[in-house]
Amino acid sequence: MASAGLKRKACSFAALTARKRPEAAGEPSQATDWSSLPPDITRIIAEQLLAEDVTDYMCFRAVCSHWRAFTTSPCDLTLQETRFRPRGWVALCDGDGVRPADACEITLFHTSTSRRLHVRLSELQNHRIVGFTDGLLILLNKGTTAVRVLHPFTRVFIDLPPLAPIFHHLVWMKAAVCRSHASIAVVAWFSVVPVVVYAEPGKPHWSVIHQGLELWTALPFRGRLFGIRKGTGEIVQVYPLFPQHPVVARIPSLFGCPAFCYYYLVEFREYMLLAVQHRRVSQSKKGWQPFAFALFLVNINQRGLVLLSSLGDRALFLSKDRCLCVSATKLPSISSNSIYFSLPNFDPGVVYSLSSGTFERTSTYALIHDLKERVRPSVRPFTLADHLTTYCHHFEWSKGLMFHEYYVIPSSWKEMLRKITLQDCEIQVSCVCEENEVGSLTSKKKNLGITGTYYLVCCSFKYLPMPLSFYCYSFHAGLLKIR
Repeated sequence: MASAGLKRKACSFAALTARKRPEAAGEPSQATDWSSLPPDITRIIAEQLLAEDVTDYMCFRAVCSHWRAFTTSPCDLTLQETRFRPRGWVALCDGDGVRPADACEITLFHTSTSRRLHVRLSELQNHRIVGFTDGLLILLNKGTTAVRVLHPFTRVFIDLPPLAPIFHHLVWMKAAVCRSHASIAVVAWFSVVPVVVYAEPGKPHWSVIHQGLELWTALPFRGRLFGIRKGTGEIVQVYPLFPQHPVVARIPSLFGCPAFCYYYLVEFREYMLLAVQHRRVSQSKKGWQPFAFALFLVNINQRGLVLLSSLGDRALFLSKDRCLCVSATKLPSISSNSIYFSLPNFDPGVVYSLSSGTFERTSTYALIHDLKERVRPSVRPFTLADHLTTYCHHFEWSKGLMFHEYYVIPSSWKEMLRKITLQDCEIQVSCVCEENEVGSLTSKKKNLGITGTYYLVCCSFKYLPMPLSFYCYSFHAGLLKIR
């Protein structure tokens, strides 16, 4: 594995927005009067480019001062304007074991144009990337637990309060950006604690909006956050807050016990799509059939489900962390009308064809270990399906590891496990409570249903080779440090 912070070589985003082309030697200077383009024509062209991608719009504005004067700056300080967000961009993984946050750089890929941009972001220093929404990066400060939302192209960011003063028990948080009245809101939820919190710019602290709500998966959609309540098969609106988190739709019970099904939410052609992975496989089909899938469009307004039989030219990449829908027409290496997913602790790469009803292991499957020792080196180059699958599995992506190679790490790889675990536990939280505030924090803790010692553990249980108590934090000299 490469050392943390290693810089990678790739094309830079800065080259796209160069404002002046150098003249060739001996070439006569032929200045172009760009101001001769009428303002209304300039705006029409700019709007057409903005509808496709914000980077094209930024390149257009970089041509001359007149075009910039006639168009709106994409540097929206509130990050509320969705037109200026880097929609359609996903983050790639180099598979070298270097965290993008530690390297302070990230490689972005546009799923419609296949453009790849390498962006250096000094703002990633001392942060961990905990989520993406419409291409916006959600960061957690390792020293203060303050949350930041960053636009990777305009470099505009919004800082939010630290999580530590309100909640000291974090076991791998997940977060999403939603719409608020004046700007944006960040909603965070946790793996093993049934609490959902949110914060807005300008507010001094985070607020609890749900207690006792465990989410199987969640999807930011049209400025709101929706999720599937664990163990019930209910699709609920998580944010904005409504009394008793009203049920948007109920998943049919014909798939059997919800505990034996997997549910996924994904944005599909500007609609919300529900994918149900269940075990009731038709006996008439031949071949390897580990699961069956059922697809529904979620009608938010009428609060119901509509059965969907085909994805057309689309393909789905499913994971509990996040899901993705791409066009196979624009990405020819991806199979259309198919679902890419993984079988936990069994097979990291499986593709299901809705057209033929058959399952197959992807040809990119690379077993680099036998669950005990390494048996072969990393198989490169990685395919696009490998990258998109890894992007959907945030645990592996955030560590710079390809999911299909590292979905299981043998316990014999002690050095790798130790490095990953220590990096996960790098967060140090300043002690913010005074003596007279301890009682209020204790009562708040009881109200949240939390028992035991305060912990701050931002890591995944699957990478813990030693007991959890080894990684817990305790108060010492005004800081929460590793024991």
